[in-house]
Amino acid sequence: MAPPETPPPAQAPHALPPHALTRHEPAGPAGPPSAVVLLLHGGKERSTRPVDGRSASWRRAAALQRAVDPRLHAAGAATWLLRYSQRGWNGGASPVADARAALAEVRRVHGPVPVVLLGHSMGARTAVHVADDPSVVGVVGLAPWFPRDEPVAALAGKLLLAAHGRHDRITSYRATERFVDRARGVARRAELRDMGRVGHYLLTRVAAWNDVAASGVLDQLTAGGPDHR
Repeated sequence: MAPPETPPPAQAPHALPPHALTRHEPAGPAGPPSAVVLLLHGGKERSTRPVDGRSASWRRAAALQRAVDPRLHAAGAATWLLRYSQRGWNGGASPVADARAALAEVRRVHGPVPVVLLGHSMGARTAVHVADDPSVVGVVGLAPWFPRDEPVAALAGKLLLAAHGRHDRITSYRATERFVDRARGVARRAELRDMGRVGHYLLTRVAAWNDVAASGVLDQLTAGGPDHR
């Protein structure tokens, strides 16, 4: 009988260009950050155009990063914003690979600190695909894009907070509600926050979006750790 085949080695995450990560580290004498919040911006269903500084999705996430920095830095957390290599989901391979590379870079720079993924729209979809990374304790998704039958397996033992407005015409509140219901079967905790009569682009009730982002992240960093279900 022939010996069993040796499985191929796992591929190492690809290297990110220097401009792909906007890193805001807490200032002061407290030493290295105790946690990292990785922000993941939105995108399109299909587009191979590169993401540059003119991208509205990236600029929206950059504004969110600046807004949540004071509270997160005060808690000892750094914020990193990933710029994807392509604007589109395109089946998921490209943004997921970029996010995994960013998580590997977090570990290279800061070691095994806990990470919360903060994603808007396609960024939230990317986040729930890479939540199985050992550094990740949870996902905070704002106006997430969760199509029907989107897998929840990567959230096993993790924390999920999804916040969605009822007037969103780009992604679906009901689809997010169904996703969160399914995630409760595997996640340590899965919650849906109703943001009321607001749309997709975080342009209405901006302070409320910023607050749910920062509060959700801080809650997950406090509650993070081994799965105690």
